[in-house]
Amino acid sequence: MRFGLFIPQGWRHDLVGIDPAEQWGAMHALAQHADAGEWESIWVYDHFHTVPVPSEQATHEAWTLMSAFAATTTRVRLGQMCTCMSYRNPAYLAKVAATVDIISRGRTEMGIGGGWYEHEWRAYGFDFPSVGTRLGRLREGVDIMRQAWTTGSATLDGTHYQVAGAIVRPLPLQRGGIPIWVAGGGEKVTLRIAAEYAQYTNFDGSPEGFEHKSAILRGHCADAGTDFGAITRSANYNVIVGRDEAEVAERIAAVRARVLPYLGEEKTEAFVGEYTGGALAVGTPEQVTERLADMTKRGLDYGIFYFPEAAYDRSGLELFEREVIPALS
Repeated sequence: MRFGLFIPQGWRHDLVGIDPAEQWGAMHALAQHADAGEWESIWVYDHFHTVPVPSEQATHEAWTLMSAFAATTTRVRLGQMCTCMSYRNPAYLAKVAATVDIISRGRTEMGIGGGWYEHEWRAYGFDFPSVGTRLGRLREGVDIMRQAWTTGSATLDGTHYQVAGAIVRPLPLQRGGIPIWVAGGGEKVTLRIAAEYAQYTNFDGSPEGFEHKSAILRGHCADAGTDFGAITRSANYNVIVGRDEAEVAERIAAVRARVLPYLGEEKTEAFVGEYTGGALAVGTPEQVTERLADMTKRGLDYGIFYFPEAAYDRSGLELFEREVIPALS
């Protein structure tokens, strides 16, 4: 298995209590930690408002962070899981990503999806079109980006986007362009787009869900004449790991106490439920390793891991690094 690490950026109320002037320092320190360690990549989310409820707590912008990490790390690859296509014109986004790739010396990944968080769409004036429109934009946008990164320009008279000789120079440093991760498990459209364009996918990380989505993807690859085996399949996992079950419970309680003032009782319980409802990456190192090893047997190639406590306490992260990563690498 390959390993990516989400850097807390506030979206999941994971920088609360840290002075905004110090939040970049916390994010930068974790990026430096990953860069010096065994992680293959670091990741951010592309969101503007916090979840599970919008609040006045910080949510730092994804592509600004991508540029900052590009300039301040040397080894780890840099991604977003995932960029919302409709938030930026795709030719402009291709230009931004190519610049980040230059700054990073060829370490950029493009996670891309249709988007879903209706509240922030409307708040920022993007409206909130139908699923069909969002996915139509995804397909056309990926086409534009691939053209831009392989030829240096893009032209498309599409239903959703029109570009006419949009010049994207310099090209990304990576031969063939920036790798595209199509995120989402929509079976009729999203996975078909993945089969046609993606080097990576990111979808349901449960055993049954992963196998089902993989089978759908395989069928779309057969229809499109693309190589299913050439697509790296990934999933995201929320992680709380402790030396024993008592420590796991203590860590979950600490997360609950941290977010309760911001989410309220009902939302906090739902939030904490992500770590108590049979999550594969919650438990002792032995338990987490066993569950993830089973996922690799099902075809999972790449895990991207989120530690809700990382900005405050690295001991769980470091335990994962010492005992889980070596066992699965």
